[in-house]
Amino acid sequence: MSSLEMLTLLELAHGRRDEHPAAARSPLVSAARAATRGLAAFGRRSLLLIALLAIWEAAPRLGLIDAVFLPPFSDVIAAGWQLAQTGELYDDASASLLRALSGFLVSVVLFVPLGLAVGWYTRLGDLLNQFIEICRNTAPLALLPVFILLLGIGELSKVTMVVYSCAWPLLLNTIAAVKQVDPLLIKSARTMGATPQQLFRKVILPAALPTIFVGIRLASASAMLVLVASEMVGAKAGLGYLIINSQYSFLIPQMYFGIIGITVIGLAFNAALEAVERRLMRWKAQVSA
Repeated sequence: MSSLEMLTLLELAHGRRDEHPAAARSPLVSAARAATRGLAAFGRRSLLLIALLAIWEAAPRLGLIDAVFLPPFSDVIAAGWQLAQTGELYDDASASLLRALSGFLVSVVLFVPLGLAVGWYTRLGDLLNQFIEICRNTAPLALLPVFILLLGIGELSKVTMVVYSCAWPLLLNTIAAVKQVDPLLIKSARTMGATPQQLFRKVILPAALPTIFVGIRLASASAMLVLVASEMVGAKAGLGYLIINSQYSFLIPQMYFGIIGITVIGLAFNAALEAVERRLMRWKAQVSA
């Protein structure tokens, strides 16, 4: 056997010995390493947030800020834990979630199809354009007294406020999404004999979905904003009521925890919408890859 053949055999044997430990790695070790990498990445992304929370905790304790008006972060969490133990936190959070989700879902069901129709049919858009411009420039909170006068201080007025505030981000982004579809795509589909229904389902809707989801996420933020304001005016439960009632009662840690609760719900809402968007637009990820 020649020296070249011997060298080749030795390299192959060495390569197999190197591959053996990798092949023998248990799935548990791989999962642990993946989890470690994920935690490290999360830590890097959260450095600024961790620093802000540390400053929030340290500044009142060091006397840099009056702890009466800005209690330490740990005191705020302790107040939230007390609210959770009494059940008050669950009642307030569930009331706000039910109102926000109800109004948000109703607005999506109503205004996304309307936006698609307005963007697709020019005559309908010309008919409704002036009305849409007037309504979208009328602040929802300015209409809060009107909704309370007409619908009372019950659930209906709050859900209606959420629907109204969500309507305009949804409607405007959906209209813009349809109008911004590449005309070449439409011409190509028509050239290949696509029917109007096929054109809308296979070309217009997929091309418009990314911009539509921008409107949906903006609408979710508007829903929480308007809901909290309406709960501060006339409600006996909800996170907005918790915040304003804690302020009046000078329960400052509870007030801050209510604000944190709204932020957490908003983040969870946005994360859920992002997950839905990724699932509905898997084709976009494939094209990008």
